[in-house]
Amino acid sequence: MRSEWLILLGLTLSSCAAEVPGSRVSSLPYYDSKAFTPHWIAPDDVPADFHRVSDFSLTDQDGQEVTQADMDGKVTVVDYFFTTCSGICPMLTKNMAVVDAAFPEEAELLLLSHSATPEKDTVAVLREYADAKGVDSTRWHLLTGDRSLIYHLGREVYFVEEDMGEEKGEDDFLHTENLVLIDRQRHIRGVYNGLNQASIQQLNVDIQTLLDEAPGAAGL
Repeated sequence: MRSEWLILLGLTLSSCAAEVPGSRVSSLPYYDSKAFTPHWIAPDDVPADFHRVSDFSLTDQDGQEVTQADMDGKVTVVDYFFTTCSGICPMLTKNMAVVDAAFPEEAELLLLSHSATPEKDTVAVLREYADAKGVDSTRWHLLTGDRSLIYHLGREVYFVEEDMGEEKGEDDFLHTENLVLIDRQRHIRGVYNGLNQASIQQLNVDIQTLLDEAPGAAGL
């Protein structure tokens, strides 16, 4: 009797495991607010005025301008860091590198790491940091520029910061472990804990889901 129960338990666990670790959904939800309430919309049915990443202009570690136009037609992962951070930032950068390495030949993937201390993280400082961390600037851009724009993007566009309902002003420091996934049409499609390995694995799965999504869906 005990052996039969163990066999049944094993079959049950195997069935559950098969549904979770390697599973892929055919589409991802859309998000349009800090609450991250999922909206399950077919890509071709997304309203024209649905929230998307707005216009911006920042500068990367090579002194090159990066704008919202660089995101068009690309699947983008966004995070926030600063070069003198000794807490969560090294792990965030390490896990962004894990994401980058998971898609070695993928030209339609873009990584944008925004400095939360742009007044200190100049182009030269970002270049040195990129060299030290092995950041390939082909598709991974460390961004600096106007602080108010960077913070506006983080809080009002990417909703990258979990503030638990607390209102933050421009002078309040932006520090978060969250990574945000953006689709080819600059819509938010996911948020992930950048310090958690399981979350990073799920991010990679969801990146592939968006890469497989029809490029023309919900076109600009």
